[in-house]
Amino acid sequence: MLSGLLAVTFDAHDPARLAGFWAGMLGREVVDDGPAVLLPGDDTQVGLRFAPSRAAKAGEEHLHLHLTSDDPADQQHRVETALKLGAAHLDVGQRPEEKHVVLADPEGNAFCVIPPGNNFLAGCGLLGEVACDGSREVGLFWSEALGWPLVWDQDEETAIQSPHGGTKVAWGGPPVAPKEARNRQRFDLAPAAGEQQAEVERLLALGATRVEVGADGAVMLADPGGNEFRVRGS
Repeated sequence: MLSGLLAVTFDAHDPARLAGFWAGMLGREVVDDGPAVLLPGDDTQVGLRFAPSRAAKAGEEHLHLHLTSDDPADQQHRVETALKLGAAHLDVGQRPEEKHVVLADPEGNAFCVIPPGNNFLAGCGLLGEVACDGSREVGLFWSEALGWPLVWDQDEETAIQSPHGGTKVAWGGPPVAPKEARNRQRFDLAPAAGEQQAEVERLLALGATRVEVGADGAVMLADPGGNEFRVRGS
């Protein structure tokens, strides 16, 4: 049986504060998850998890989140809410004619508030997309790993989505930024029926590579693009 995507994990200097920010943005509850803090998702919305780390930010971010909006007033409300909760505007070279608003959360993780009328994210819910840096090969790997069908495969760009709908996970294709250090964001997988070892072997057969086994028993692997992810123990 396939693993479920438990959450997108962010390394955080202050996990509780960052979880509180995102709980306020997404209207979710905060749940303790060992030393980490979890905002559970559901069949259609990806969970977010914040793990304690003192590592400094290095290189380009591996992924960022896209939040949707229903109308211009709703987009403005989401931006204002983010700023009140501790976000800041972020200049990543966006052009004046582009209508999405780029922000950074309290620990500098970029995210976008997307204007209404975006056809690609229609019906995806508030957390509309996890936008990743990566090749088509990586997108195909994750489609097989999670059992999520491809919903976009064009010009080296790929996107997958749960069979239940909701949040899309997308890879932008080349050029892919060089990897300078361990990613500060990664996927956390929960193997079905606690079959961690069998799931690790299946993922290795799909093209993953071993990285390490953590003190908590989670197995760290890397996808074909070298991006780390964890397979949790029972």
